[in-house]
Amino acid sequence: MSDNNLPLNDWHLARGARMVPFAGYSMPIQYEGIMAEHKWVRESAGLFDVSHMGQLIIAGGGAEKALETLLPADLSILKEGRLRYSLLLSPDGGIVDDLMVTRRGDHFYMVVNGATKEGDIAYLRENLPPGVVIDHMKEQALLALQGPKAVDVLARIAPQIAELGFMQGGAFDLGGVTAWVSRSGYTGEDGFEISVPAKVVSEIADLLTGKPEVKPIGLGARDSLRLEAGLPLYGHDLDTGTTPIEADLGFAISKRRRAEGGFPGATRIIGEMEGGTITRRVGIAIEGRQPVREGAMVMDFEGNEVGKVTSGGFSPILEAPIAMAYVPSALAIEGAAISLAQRGKIFQARVIPMPFVPHRYNRKGAGK
Repeated sequence: MSDNNLPLNDWHLARGARMVPFAGYSMPIQYEGIMAEHKWVRESAGLFDVSHMGQLIIAGGGAEKALETLLPADLSILKEGRLRYSLLLSPDGGIVDDLMVTRRGDHFYMVVNGATKEGDIAYLRENLPPGVVIDHMKEQALLALQGPKAVDVLARIAPQIAELGFMQGGAFDLGGVTAWVSRSGYTGEDGFEISVPAKVVSEIADLLTGKPEVKPIGLGARDSLRLEAGLPLYGHDLDTGTTPIEADLGFAISKRRRAEGGFPGATRIIGEMEGGTITRRVGIAIEGRQPVREGAMVMDFEGNEVGKVTSGGFSPILEAPIAMAYVPSALAIEGAAISLAQRGKIFQARVIPMPFVPHRYNRKGAGK
């Protein structure tokens, strides 16, 4: 197991968490059980420790234009305190990472995946001009409070938080601690991500889990929740061999950027938007009760491998197995019948729309 402990390591252990290695850290996979934790988040509010994520500040003259040379987002229309989902792209249009970028005063605040953050920082430093400064905020921890009652909990501590729209953030006082709070998350539920100094994160975690609506939640439920929400996980559903269009993330290519290009792999990506791709990420419903896991093969009618499952599991809400897979574009249509092969067993399945469980983001007051 990793020797790299995150700020809440002892906090998790004191609450009976089962710890596992993840992204180079020791992290909680569950407390009382994945199924129970999953359902608690869908019904109430769950607190996730996501301090393994990379929190970056991108600042300096020309930061906006410089970032647009690496991201397909239109940052010129990103208003103060607004977040945007975007992608760090390689020269051939592959996905180096998926991320959130926020305009915050005179700089951009970026949250990248934990397992890729060191590589992301190196890629940014190599490709951004000398006048643009990158600060890896190692002194900050990150929490996610997710679920339909998350807003009730936070509004009792800082009433103004309730006024945030989806994909909007701001600075708030939480129990005497200045926190950056955004209305965002990775579960498909309404929720918030909370950046606080690592030295006081246990106090904030205690403050939140002290509320009757909140329980700590592990990585296991985080994964099953994001799967139900149809949200891809980098290193599984996304990688440098996959383009945004193949991954069904075309919405991340802003309108102006589609017209002007100027981001890595623009020619290929814009070409795929117009002419299609060979494969596509889709949602899959599987017959029976047995889940099909990552790595299972997608088969055609003649038994040839034509695709691969990238995420799979049992949906606690649907009470059925679901998966994401890359399939030939001809099969990437609702209702298409496919077969999956795993450990010598064949499963019958069909392509269905994502998300598998409807998103419940709070879009009231949310800006574009």
